[in-house]
Amino acid sequence: MSADAPLWTPSRPRVEAARLSWFRGRVAARTGAELADSVALHRLSVERPDEFWGAVWDELGVIGERGDVAAAPGDGSLPGASWFPGARVNLAENLLRGADGRPGVRFAREDGVRRALTRAELAGEAAALAAALRAEGVGPGDRVAAWMPNTPETLVTMLAATSIGAVFSSTSPDFGTAGVLDRFGQIEPAVLVAADGYVYAGRRHDCLARLRDIAAGLPSARRVVVVGELDPAPTLQGVQGAVAWEAFVAPHRGARPRYERLPFDHPGFILYSSGTTGAPKCIVHRAAGLLVKHLTEHQLHCDIGPGDRAFYFTTCGWMMWNWLMSGLASEAELLLYDGSPFHPHPAILWDLADECDLTFFGTSAKFLDASRKAGVAPRESHRLASLRTIASTGSPLVPEGFAYVYDRVKADVHLASISGGTDLCGCFVAGDPTRPVFAGEIQGPGLGMAVDVWDVEGRPVTGTAGELVCTRPFPTTPLGFWGDDDGSRYRAAYFERFPGVWAHGDFASWTEHGGMVIHGRSDATLNAGGVRIGTAELYRAVESMDEVVEALAIGQPWDDDTRIVLFVVAAPGVELDDGLRERIRARIRDRCSPRHVPSRVVAVAELPRTRSGKLVELAVADVVAGRPVRNREALANPDALDAFRDVPELAT
Repeated sequence: MSADAPLWTPSRPRVEAARLSWFRGRVAARTGAELADSVALHRLSVERPDEFWGAVWDELGVIGERGDVAAAPGDGSLPGASWFPGARVNLAENLLRGADGRPGVRFAREDGVRRALTRAELAGEAAALAAALRAEGVGPGDRVAAWMPNTPETLVTMLAATSIGAVFSSTSPDFGTAGVLDRFGQIEPAVLVAADGYVYAGRRHDCLARLRDIAAGLPSARRVVVVGELDPAPTLQGVQGAVAWEAFVAPHRGARPRYERLPFDHPGFILYSSGTTGAPKCIVHRAAGLLVKHLTEHQLHCDIGPGDRAFYFTTCGWMMWNWLMSGLASEAELLLYDGSPFHPHPAILWDLADECDLTFFGTSAKFLDASRKAGVAPRESHRLASLRTIASTGSPLVPEGFAYVYDRVKADVHLASISGGTDLCGCFVAGDPTRPVFAGEIQGPGLGMAVDVWDVEGRPVTGTAGELVCTRPFPTTPLGFWGDDDGSRYRAAYFERFPGVWAHGDFASWTEHGGMVIHGRSDATLNAGGVRIGTAELYRAVESMDEVVEALAIGQPWDDDTRIVLFVVAAPGVELDDGLRERIRARIRDRCSPRHVPSRVVAVAELPRTRSGKLVELAVADVVAGRPVRNREALANPDALDAFRDVPELAT
C-alpha cells in the first residue's frame, strides 16, 4: 500500500447510510444549496450559521421552544454572537426523551460489578433526586457538585440538577482534598454528592477521611449526599451535613419528571482547566450549547443514533464524561466503566466491547499506544462484530497508532481521531464517516467550526505548522469563567492574541487531504535555533522505538539559546546507555530534523501527567529551571516531578 493511500475508505452503502449524508440532504432541501459532499456542508455551516444551526435544532430533534432566530453572529468576531435568543430548552428533557423500556445505561466496574437501567428507570431516578434537591431549596442557578466515580448515580445527579436548572460540576475521586476544594470551593455548591470510595487497579480506595475534610471546607453545601460504592451503608460520622443516597432519594421515589425550560444562555455546567499553572479556571458552559454541539458530533461526525451502544473511557473529571452523557439525546445506550483500563488484564476494555456489543468505542491515544506496545491484538481474540467507530483523543494519535487499529484491532472501522478541549467541551476538528482515513490525520474541521491555522502575525498558512484558531463564533463558546466578573481573564485566555479570534493554544497544520495534524500544545512548542516544532513530532519519532515506553521533551534555556532535553522512560529490562541515546538521536534526526536532536537524553522512571492523562511539559520545565510548580494537586502523580529536580546531566 502506498504511504499516501488511505487506511480506510467507507463503502458506498456505508456513506449512503450515514446520518451525515441524510442530514446533508435535508440541509440542501431546506436551503437550496448544492451540497455535493461533507466539505460543502461544512462550508455552509460556517458561512450561513443561522440556517445550519436551525437545521440542527429541527432535524436532529431538539425538544423545546426554538424561537425564530438560531444564530445572530453580530460582527462575526468572538466571543460575540447570540444563539437561539428566543429559545426555551432543558437539557435533561432532551437527554431523557423516549423514557421507555429501551436500554438507557449499563455500568461495569473492573471487579465484575454490573448494573443496568432502562431509559424509564433512569428518568425515574432523576425525577426522584430532582424532587429531593428541590426539597433542599435547590433552584435554577444553584450549583450541584459531584466528587464521584463514573457510576449511574453521577449521571442521575447531572440529570436531576439540569432538570431543575441547577449548574452541575464534577470531578473524580482520585483528586485529593486540596484539588477538590480548589475547584468546588470557587463555585460554592449547595449540594455535594460523593462516594465513600472507589475501585482501581485491584485496590479499594476509601474516600471518607478526605470527604470529612472536603465537607468541612465547603460551608455552602447544605447537604452532602454519600453514595455507598464500597459499603452499602457507609459510615457518615464526622461528615458535615451527610445523608446516605438512598435515605435522601427514597422519600421522593415516584415523583413525576419536571423540566424547567430556560433560555439558551442559561448555565448548565462548570468544567475546570487542568490547573497545572495555578488555580483551575472554572469554565461556565451553556447546557443548551453543549446539547446542540454534541448532537452534531455524535450523530453526524460519529454516526451515533437510536439503538447504538456507546462507550468512552473517561473519569468524571474529564470533559469526555460530559460528551458521552450527551449521547442519551441521540437515544444511544451508554456504557459507563469505572476502573483501570488494564486491570485485571490489558484487554479488559475490548472484553467489554464484546460483552456489550459496542458500536462506538472511545478512548485516548495513550491507551491505543500502550495497547500496541503490550501486544494486545483484539482482532485475533475478540469478535468486535458490532463495532463501527473507534474515537481517539486526549493527545495526538501518531501514524503508528492508526496502523495499530487497522492491523490489530479491526480492519473495517471508522477511526475518528478528534481534538478540541475542555474550553469548548467539544471538538474543533473531528471524524467524518463519509470520507477516507489517512494515517496521522484528523479528517477535518467540525461542522459549524471555522477552524484555521495562522502564523504568529495572524496570517493563514498551509504547508507549515502554526496556531490553531477559530475565526467565527460557535455555540459552545463559554459564557465565561466563574468569578471573573469583568471578563478579563476569559478574554486573556482566548482572544487577546488575535483580537476577535479564538486562539486555542494548539500547534497544528493542514494536510493535502483537507485534514489536520495536531503537533502538541503551542505553549510547549520547542524553539531550537529559531525553528518551532511540536512535541508530538518528537514523541512520535521516539516512541516508535521498542526500547522506549514514552518520552517528554522541554526546552531548557542554555547559553543565550534553547536546547532540547528529552526525558525517556525505557522499556522494562532496557538501560538508557550511550548506544540507545545515539539511536534515539539518529531517529529524531531522520524523522524530524537535525535542529531538533536533543542535547541531553535523560532516563526517568515515570512521567508526570494530569488526571486526564496529558503530559505536563510546562511543569517539568518549571522544575528543571528551579521555578515552583503552582498546583501539584492537579497532577495524577505529582511525586514524579521530584525526579526532574537537580538532574546532574542538565547542569553542563
